[in-house]
Amino acid sequence: MSANRLIHEQSPYLQQHAHNPVDWYPWGKEAFEKARKENKPVMVSIGYSTCHWCHVMERESFEDESIAKLMNDRFVAIKVDREERPDVDAIYMTACQAMTGHGGWPLNVFVTPDQKPFYAGTYFPKESMRGMPGMTDVITQLYDRYQDDPEKIKEVSEQMAEVVQPQTADQDSVLSEEALAKGFHELQQTFHPTYGGFGNAPKFPTPHVLMYLFRYYRWSGDEKALEMARTTLDGMAAGGMYDHIGGGFARYSVDEKWLVPHFEKMLYDNALLAIAYTEGWQVTGESRFRQTAEEVLDYVLRGMQDAKGGFYSGEDADSEGVEGKFYLWTPGQIKQILGEENGSLFCEVYDITEDGNFEGVNIPNLIGQSPEAFARGHDLDPKQVRERVEQAKPLLFEAREERIHPHTDDKMLTSWNALMTAALARAGRAFDSDRYADAAERAFTFIESHLVQDGRVMVRYRGGDVKHKGFIDDYANILWALLELYESTLKPEYLTKARYYADQMIDLFWDEENGGFYFYGSDAEELLARPKESFDGAMPSGNSTAVRELLRLARFTGEMAYEEKVRSSQDAFARELTEIPGAHLHFLQSYLLLCSDMKEVVVLTGGDEDARTVTNALQQRFYPEVTYLIHDDSGALAEAAPFASLYHKVEGKTTVYVCRNFSCQQPVTQAAEALRMLDDS
Repeated sequence: MSANRLIHEQSPYLQQHAHNPVDWYPWGKEAFEKARKENKPVMVSIGYSTCHWCHVMERESFEDESIAKLMNDRFVAIKVDREERPDVDAIYMTACQAMTGHGGWPLNVFVTPDQKPFYAGTYFPKESMRGMPGMTDVITQLYDRYQDDPEKIKEVSEQMAEVVQPQTADQDSVLSEEALAKGFHELQQTFHPTYGGFGNAPKFPTPHVLMYLFRYYRWSGDEKALEMARTTLDGMAAGGMYDHIGGGFARYSVDEKWLVPHFEKMLYDNALLAIAYTEGWQVTGESRFRQTAEEVLDYVLRGMQDAKGGFYSGEDADSEGVEGKFYLWTPGQIKQILGEENGSLFCEVYDITEDGNFEGVNIPNLIGQSPEAFARGHDLDPKQVRERVEQAKPLLFEAREERIHPHTDDKMLTSWNALMTAALARAGRAFDSDRYADAAERAFTFIESHLVQDGRVMVRYRGGDVKHKGFIDDYANILWALLELYESTLKPEYLTKARYYADQMIDLFWDEENGGFYFYGSDAEELLARPKESFDGAMPSGNSTAVRELLRLARFTGEMAYEEKVRSSQDAFARELTEIPGAHLHFLQSYLLLCSDMKEVVVLTGGDEDARTVTNALQQRFYPEVTYLIHDDSGALAEAAPFASLYHKVEGKTTVYVCRNFSCQQPVTQAAEALRMLDDS
């Protein structure tokens, strides 16, 4: 079959559709010009390469000659990779949700030649069924309506063009601590007390919610917040959403127990979950959380890292055309690899039965039991049972490696690479691991050398090709990564870089009139709307991360202009944060910090044991309200944080200054006294 225009694109998702009989165009002026000249509507089909239902729709419709002919005759068809063009996706997802009450991918939007939407949906089967419109009917009916009733199409499209515009700030809304408590109470109402997580199935991990709970617990002392976070971390790690053989989390669970995953693995999920489990260990000291974090990071470093140091975007759910096939087991397969005795033990511990727990086969899981609990229930030695199942995993992993692997989306995205850099840096300092810290530095070197052109952050690198000007998420997550890198390595150059990218972010994305950050930059392609998002979905929004990291940067550097942007952003989104705080829990972290007793710590190090004791505590304990600078005699901090030079050692010893909102207490020279001041709120 001959290729269409998508054959020239580097996006793996677009390339997957390059041999469809549909006459696909990439997003761009050429497609809309053609639609204008031929008076045709445009179908914008948005997805991503590891999306299961995107594959299903391709097999059913886009590879079908009859559907392709209908589309080619009546529409101009555009394919969009949402991971490369989240700006386009954001606009049309808003339209879809407004028109249908829901959203998801594949996202199929029908628009006029001037990009205004008049109809939208997600997955369409080939033929209409059970009340669900099929592609055959959708294409023919929409085309007829477009030709026969252009005034109605114009009316609807004009209305939707208004709907997708960003809302102006509500000047009457005032953010208060009530929003913090309300967000927490919303979580309590939807929390599952047995398995953890929030809301009904399908259940998504939303690790930023757990990060909020840890900070809310530290601020309020409410043990229920810690209990909800701990139960959720345990539930996810026990379920089948977690890959017990190879590490890493799938995207979500289709049931309340976390048993049956949607098997695709995404880089951003695993980065954020690694941070959540690392924080779980920092807060509780419970080793199982550290083990899960390390297994997630080891999976990413082993299976998702490019030779250059960057990270791929995700792994598909399907292999050999079957969802989850790579991850599923029978008792016979387990026993063939481990032998009868150890195989039987592993099957009993991990719920692997002849009947199966998923379509006649098995997803390994520890729901309702741990190896230790199993041992106690069968009068076995818990330590020995744990050792035997842990020793079995590498054998099963090696055998599984012989299977046909799911497709890997090998494009490298700035935003997600920055998240993984942040995760590695956090683990590096929390676990005192040079391996993770070094990987974080290497990853950021990759970002700067391959995803920044002429000082401007870009979106995607693949096969030597760099494309699309970076969005607010790219800049915000770079800022997060750089601050984590500083805290992990204590190299002042990362604070200097953070200031550079923060200043550029403000210059490109800041809304001078209403506050907050636009989705795409002032130097980028102008679309139907310029979104300004605050909602925290599967990932925190760009605004959420930007304001939290700008607040931290202000405290690191003493540059209060950054904090002014934070407060202005909170004012701009005060109505949303107040009315639906549960949908803005990452955003609210910045406000929670402002409501906390924020501390700035300057350690003037003399290179002695007290310096190491204080530094280790700052790096490894959970102090979200603390920013710290380690200042030596080299003067390296002068550019990034000039105010640090105002502090002086006492009697030439390591000296610690602990300040609350820039009001400093008397300096101390004893590590024990410095730690007491840190813990004293």
